[in-house]
Amino acid sequence: MDQNAIDEMLNRPLSQELLARDLARLAFVALDGTPRSIPIGIVWNGSQIVMCTATNARKLPALRRNPAVALTIDTESHPPKVLLIRGRAELDVVNGIPDEYFQWNGTYEMTPEQRAEWEDGVKSLYDGMVRIVVKPTWAKLIDFETTLPTAIEELMQRQQERQRA
Repeated sequence: MDQNAIDEMLNRPLSQELLARDLARLAFVALDGTPRSIPIGIVWNGSQIVMCTATNARKLPALRRNPAVALTIDTESHPPKVLLIRGRAELDVVNGIPDEYFQWNGTYEMTPEQRAEWEDGVKSLYDGMVRIVVKPTWAKLIDFETTLPTAIEELMQRQQERQRA
């Protein structure tokens, strides 16, 4: 998928709404060769999805070995709204807590006092973290109104072709 098509897909209003959510599912291949899909906090910075994790997280050796990942960001309502993204994970070890970690966690409802207490706890727990950065290399938006899963689009196209014949 070329960059213009990716940008067009990600700049759609619904895509922007989904990219503003604070959780996604990250899929990757574990060290034992089996697939994994985990919920993880995200921040969209306009060109990349940034996730933060502990320096000893079990996903990191797997991502170092095979950086190919897929992300799903979706809604719980019917019909679901789904943004599918593929890319390669780049790992950036940082001292302290990345700004993105506090940014995505800022969407949870906390009083200012609870927020300060939570931030102090985070700062005391982590000396550093790893930023997992994914630049999308492929994207698809599914809203079940104007866009559908590829398999359904193909079935509908075949049905239309049969009706024209």
